Amino acid sequence: MIRKIIGTLIVVLVLNFFMPRMMPGDPFDFLSTEEGQVTVTLSEEQIQFYRAYYGMDEPLKQQFIDYVKRAFTGDFGISVYYNRPVSTMILERVAWTMALVLISLAVSSLIGTVLGMIAAYRASEETTLDAILMRGMIILSEMPDFMIGLAMLFVFAAKLKWFPLSGGATAFAVYETFGDAVKDYAHHAVLPCLVLILSSMGDFFLLSRQSMMAILREPYITTAVAKGLGNRRILSHHVLLNAFSPILARIFMKLGTMLGGAVLVENVFAYPGVGRLMREAVGLRDYVMIQGIFFYVAIFVLVFNLVADIIIRLTNRSDDYESN
Repeated sequence: MIRKIIGTLIVVLVLNFFMPRMMPGDPFDFLSTEEGQVTVTLSEEQIQFYRAYYGMDEPLKQQFIDYVKRAFTGDFGISVYYNRPVSTMILERVAWTMALVLISLAVSSLIGTVLGMIAAYRASEETTLDAILMRGMIILSEMPDFMIGLAMLFVFAAKLKWFPLSGGATAFAVYETFGDAVKDYAHHAVLPCLVLILSSMGDFFLLSRQSMMAILREPYITTAVAKGLGNRRILSHHVLLNAFSPILARIFMKLGTMLGGAVLVENVFAYPGVGRLMREAVGLRDYVMIQGIFFYVAIFVLVFNLVADIIIRLTNRSDDYESN
């Protein structure tokens, strides 16, 4: 496990260093043009000064060594465009992104697990409900996040005007109470959260359905039915408890993938999270910001996958112990 993590981290460091530099354009030349409504014009002397300041005039090998050192200290320096510490800006934006991801993950895992449990219980009876749920969840799982987001944006925001078109809060709003602020933030977050919920719910549904169908075939379930236990007690005390470990592991694995989905969703709704910041950094060729965002996101994903791997290993060990 440790070797896998180290190997993945090395690949992340190498790709994170070279991929931004493979992009066409230069961050300082970009700032010296009128593209993107940038009004700053740098002279050739200023460009050379900034190249030296950011170490971009050094040989590529030395730049990579300095980059690795900064990565392990968590300090990626000052953003080329925003002229602010990269770590500070990421921490400011990550709160918006994690709020979307955590709320969406909690709701999608709960709804998907409950629907999967119902479908698994009804699957043996070959009911229409199980078939409808299966087809619906498969369709939702295959649909790209941005397509769901654009459809909701056109219908619920542009046409029905139930929700704001963009942003994480009302511009220039003055809140009288803390409750008013929370209400405004929640109103802007409904559609982005709903997109992530719908796109993630199918995974939990399919996993819980498969796990619970396997558990329902176990001998101890037959014994519980023979004892006259009610369906609700069997599902809650026997089926759900035994299927909880793989679902919990999937939650941590899904945290990493939902961060990637949040990048697209935030750009669709102009939500002020890490995803939108990353798009801006790519458009501005801000190498320093791009490297910081990619590195922190990669660390988040590695940690979440590590926790999921630990849960799976502990579950397998407990199953082997019980079988012996």
